[in-house]
Amino acid sequence: MVTEWIVTEVDGQIASVSADYGHFAQIAAKIAQMPPRNVGAVSTRKITTEELVDMAGQVHWEDFRLFGTKFQVSVWKKLFELEPRLYSYTDLATLCENPLGVRSVAHAVAINPVAYLIPCHLIVPKESMDKVREIRTTAEESTLFKGSDLYLLDTIDVGEYAYGSETKRELIKIHLKH
Repeated sequence: MVTEWIVTEVDGQIASVSADYGHFAQIAAKIAQMPPRNVGAVSTRKITTEELVDMAGQVHWEDFRLFGTKFQVSVWKKLFELEPRLYSYTDLATLCENPLGVRSVAHAVAINPVAYLIPCHLIVPKESMDKVREIRTTAEESTLFKGSDLYLLDTIDVGEYAYGSETKRELIKIHLKH
């Protein structure tokens, strides 16, 4: 799992959290096209996963300065507002009031520049959510596993993630515990 994260801030607002400088380069390219008066300061710093988790408990939507289309930012905002549980891409598209736009919503999720704080890791393939729902139903009937979905994580495909599926699986575990 990624143990060190790079936080990029623009004028004191979080623009990205990433395991590499890829998002920083994208942000720098966008800033280079802006008039200099529109940006005061750009900075990066490295933090641990523990510090990232702590940050998540304190960050507000207004703390972000995101560079994306209006649609992408609206998907990222919806992700930020989600209750901490697993969702399918179909579920998220419906929550974004775009049930026929699953692919466009999935693309916005895939290019989320703010790892963990905007919890794209909570979005998994529909087939996996179907399996989760089936297991939940069976568990409720047998009263064996009630409550958290953490016991499911080793049995489902969590899907792709920019930093690998194992990192995604670990971030899901951390997120669902908090």
